[in-house]
Amino acid sequence: MKRILVTGAHGQLGTQLLRCAPGVAVPVSGVGSAELDITDRDAVDAWVEPDSVVINCAAYTAVDAAESDEARATAVNEIGPRNLARACANLGAHLIHVSTDYVFAGDRAGDSAAPYETDAPTGPRSVYGRTKLAGEVAVRSELPSAQIVRTAWVYTGAGSDFVATMLRLERERDTVSVVADQVGSPTYAADLAAGLIELAVTGGRGVRTLHATNAGIATWFDLARATFEGVGADPGRVLQCTSAEFVRPAPRPAYSVLSSRAWDAAGLTPLRPWRDALTDALAQLR
Repeated sequence: MKRILVTGAHGQLGTQLLRCAPGVAVPVSGVGSAELDITDRDAVDAWVEPDSVVINCAAYTAVDAAESDEARATAVNEIGPRNLARACANLGAHLIHVSTDYVFAGDRAGDSAAPYETDAPTGPRSVYGRTKLAGEVAVRSELPSAQIVRTAWVYTGAGSDFVATMLRLERERDTVSVVADQVGSPTYAADLAAGLIELAVTGGRGVRTLHATNAGIATWFDLARATFEGVGADPGRVLQCTSAEFVRPAPRPAYSVLSSRAWDAAGLTPLRPWRDALTDALAQLR
């Protein structure tokens, strides 16, 4: 491997990957959508380098907007990854493609619910989930040796992600209502980025599909309360509501917990508990 190349480098995860660069033994560089349109096959062919590892963070992630913008979501989430995989196959490069918990139905419930394994049946319920799953299939068809890493509930606390939104609402409102019937694993983008770099460098023992999230489970309500508490605000100002009370254009998975079994089997460093990661994220923001 001569270089690590990052697409979507100006986004939430891509930015964190580039911040890892000083600690990596090979050069790490990246491009955003303004520099590289991954839906343009010729542009992708010209950008991918032989003997490199491409980490694809580029994605259409506006979950609700995708419901009425399926063509664009398909272009970015399916056609773009196909172009990258084809170019990597032709040029002798490796591809790590970042995917999502939304490829699953998310309908597991109750105390018997178990985290999704990498080979669990898929069943996306939204345009975003369907196009991301189509991207996985496209990558596999063009480059069977590619590695797909699914993650969930990613945040940095900056911009417009969930933690950032809670920090803003803590300043603006006396109380905020947050859904308490959706379960997942909050994932700090900096921790995920470090894991992806480790995978790029070590190869992860050739494991082809992996799940990477911070350890532990929470509801959005839990995460909101922990965010308030983390900045010294009263967590009692966060009130519970149900998904039925907060209807969105795209259905949200009720259960998004992903198993780390494949990640562990690949010999990769486990991501730390989500509460520890959140504490660090809030400290970095300060």
